[in-house]
Amino acid sequence: MIARVSLEIALRKEFDYSIPAELAGQIDVGSRVQVPFGARKILGVVTAVAEESAHTNLKPIIKVIGAQTLVTEKVLKLARWIGEYYCCAPETALKSVLPEAVRKEDASWRERLFVRALPVNGEFPKLPKRQHDVWNIIEERREILLSELVELAETTAATVRKLEDCGLIEITSEISERDPYAREHILPSQPLVLNDAQAKALDSVKQAMTGTASKTFLLHGVTGSGKTEIYLQAIAHALEQGRGAIVLVPEISLTPQTVERFKARFSSGKLQTLVAVLHSHLSAGERHDEWHKIRQGRARIVIGARSAIFAPVEPLGLVIVDEEHEHTYKQEEAPRYHARDVAIMRGQMENAVVVLGSATPSLESFYNCKRGKFTLLELPERVDDQKMPHVRVVDMRQAAHKEKGPPIFSPQLKEAITQRLERKEQTILFLNRRGYSSSLQCPKCGFVANCPNCSITLTYHRVDQRLSCHICGHVEKVPQVCPNEKCKNPAIRFAGTGTQKIEEVLAKLFPHARTRRMDADTMKRKDDYRNVLGDFRAGKIDILVGTQMIAKGLHFPNVTLVGVMYADLALHQPDFRAGERTFQLLTQVAGRAGRGDVEGEVFVQAFTPFHPAIQFARRHDFNGFYEQEMEFRQQLKYPPFSRVALLTLKGRNEEKVKFSAEHLKRELEKNLKNSSTGGASVPASLFENLNDGSSGASPHQQKNSFKDLIIAGPAPAPLLKAETFYRYQIMLRTCAMSKLSQTLAKIVATLTWPDDVMLTVDIDPVSLS
Repeated sequence: MIARVSLEIALRKEFDYSIPAELAGQIDVGSRVQVPFGARKILGVVTAVAEESAHTNLKPIIKVIGAQTLVTEKVLKLARWIGEYYCCAPETALKSVLPEAVRKEDASWRERLFVRALPVNGEFPKLPKRQHDVWNIIEERREILLSELVELAETTAATVRKLEDCGLIEITSEISERDPYAREHILPSQPLVLNDAQAKALDSVKQAMTGTASKTFLLHGVTGSGKTEIYLQAIAHALEQGRGAIVLVPEISLTPQTVERFKARFSSGKLQTLVAVLHSHLSAGERHDEWHKIRQGRARIVIGARSAIFAPVEPLGLVIVDEEHEHTYKQEEAPRYHARDVAIMRGQMENAVVVLGSATPSLESFYNCKRGKFTLLELPERVDDQKMPHVRVVDMRQAAHKEKGPPIFSPQLKEAITQRLERKEQTILFLNRRGYSSSLQCPKCGFVANCPNCSITLTYHRVDQRLSCHICGHVEKVPQVCPNEKCKNPAIRFAGTGTQKIEEVLAKLFPHARTRRMDADTMKRKDDYRNVLGDFRAGKIDILVGTQMIAKGLHFPNVTLVGVMYADLALHQPDFRAGERTFQLLTQVAGRAGRGDVEGEVFVQAFTPFHPAIQFARRHDFNGFYEQEMEFRQQLKYPPFSRVALLTLKGRNEEKVKFSAEHLKRELEKNLKNSSTGGASVPASLFENLNDGSSGASPHQQKNSFKDLIIAGPAPAPLLKAETFYRYQIMLRTCAMSKLSQTLAKIVATLTWPDDVMLTVDIDPVSLS
C-alpha cells in the first residue's frame, strides 16, 4: 500500500511513501507519520492511501505518531479549502488545524506515580516512627499522589518505597489528566424560562437542526438580551440528537465566567458531558489533554478561540460564533483565515447548523441576511424587562475650554463616579490605550521619542520607568533631558493618556476607592484575569479601569456606570472600517452597564461628539448606523459590495520594497485584466454562504475575466515601518474572490523577489494597517 503524505514544509506538493508491512493497519487518512526526506526525517500527515503510485523506488514510512488518526477526513477537506481560498500553501493550512501541543512528536499524556494502600494480611509489621507516620496518612487517604504524600508527610520517596517492600502499599504509574478547571467548584445550573423572542429564535434553530442541510443564522440581540441561554439550550438539543457542538468566542472574552456557564449547565443530568476548552492561555500539557478528550469523543462540547473551529468533534451538529463581528477571529499569520467564515464553510461541509451572535453584527453578515443568505433572528429587548443604559455624550472641547486644556475626567463623569461610590455601586472605565502617556515630546525643540524599528511613537510606562513600543516590543530608558544634542531641555513632557495615568488620577480624585487596572501590562500570569474578575464580582473592587479586555461579554449586575474616556481614539484611522469599529466598541462597552435591578448610565467623552458612529451608538440604533454606513460603502465599492485582497511587500530597504511593489502591480495588471481561469475546485455553492458578499458573482460569471476588478496602490502602509520592515500595499477589490485567490496563487508562484523582500497575501483583511 502507498500513503500520500503532506509534509510540514511548505512545498505545495504531496509525496508518496510505501507503507511497510509492520505498519500495515496502523496507517489511515489523517495519521501523523515520520518520513525520510533527503537526509532529514520530517513529520507529515497522510492525506490519501492508495494501492499503487506513479513513482518507483518509494521510501518507506519510518513510524506512526500516536495511536489514533489525528486529522479527521472532514477537517482535512476543510484545511484544503483554507489553503486554496486564503492563498497559502496547503501544508501551512494543514499545520494550523492541529495545536502545536498535539503535533509534537513527543507529545503525550502525563503519567504520575500513585500510592495505594493494600489489604493487610496477617500480622501488621513493626515500622519505625517515620514510616508509621507515612502509613497513617496513606491508610486515611487510601490513594494519594506520591509527590503529594512526600510533601504532606515531609519525607522522601525512598521512605515510601520501604512500605512497598513490606507489602503494605503499591506504587503505580497512571495517566493524570491536566484539567485547567480542576480546582474550580462549579455548581450545576438549570435551563431558564425564555421570553417570547428567545423562544422563537430557539425554535428556528432547533427546526434547522432536525433537517439534513446546513443553515446559517444571525442572532442579533441587544446586550443583555439572553443570547447565551439560547446557545445553551440549542447545544442541549444537539446532544439529544447525539451530535456535538463548537462554541467560538473571541480570545478576549474567553473568561472563566463564560466557561463556567457552559460547564455548569452540562456538569450533571442526562446530558452530562465533558466540556473541553481550547485557548492560548492554557499550558501545552493542558491543551494536549483537552484536544485528545475531544478526539476520543469524551468531550462533546468545545469552547475556544478561533483555532477551536478545527476541533475534531464528530458528528458535528452545531457551531456557534459569539460576538461574530470581532476582528480577533482573523488570523494574522498564514494561513490568514477568518474563523467565522471557516465556521460557515465547516457547517456546509458537515451539514451542521451555524449560529452567529452579536449585539453589533458585522455589516457583511447583516447584508447577507438582507439578501436571504442567512436567516435573521432578533432579540430587541433585554431579559427581565431591564432597560438599556442611558448614554450621555460629553463634548470634551467645551470641557477643555473651561479648564484651559483637555481634562481626563469631565465634571459630569467625576460627579457620576462620586454618586456610585456613595451608593456602593461599581464603575467600569474604558480606554483602549495602555501605558501612562502615548508619547514623550519636548515643548522647546519639538523632539518626539519614536521607535527606531517602527514609524510610531514610544509609549511611557510610569510604573517601571520605561518607554515601550507596542508594535515590536522595543524598550528604552526614560531620558532625563531632551535627547536632541542641540536642545538638552530638562522640561521634556509626556503627552496623551493611557490606562496607567487614569489609574493614578483616580487615586488622587477618589483616594478611598478600591481601583484595579486590567490591560496587557497587568494581566501577565495565567490566573490574573480570573482573580481580578472574581474580586470585581465579589464587590472587592469599586472601579475597574481597562482596555478592550473589559469591553466584551462580562456580566456584573452591580455595575451601573460605564465611562468611555476617549471615544474617538480609533475613529480617525485610515481604514474604511474605523466608523464600524467605533460603533461596535461603544455599544459593547455601554452594554456592561445596568445588567441588574438598577438602570445603567454611560458617559462617552469625545472630541468629535457628533460623528454618526457615536450618535447611533448613543441611541443603540444599529439599523440606522447600518443604512448610513452602507451608503458610503456602496459608493466606494468597499465590502460587502466587493471583496478585498491586500498584498503587502516588506523589507528593510524602502526603495527596494517600493520598486518590488510597482513591479507586482504591473504583473497583476498584465495577468488579471485578461484572466480566464476556471472557478474553484470546491463547488461554487460552498462559497455562496460566506458572510462577506462573496456570492455577488455566479459560478458562470466567475469563469470570465475580472471585469469588476479595482487595483489600488502601491502605497505606503498606514504604518509604514513596523519591526524594522518598510511596508507597501496593493489593494484588490472584486466580487469573484474565490477565483481571484487561485489566480493570485499562480501569479505569486511565478514571481521572484530580492532576498530581503517578502510578500504576504491577505484575503478578506479586517485591518488595513
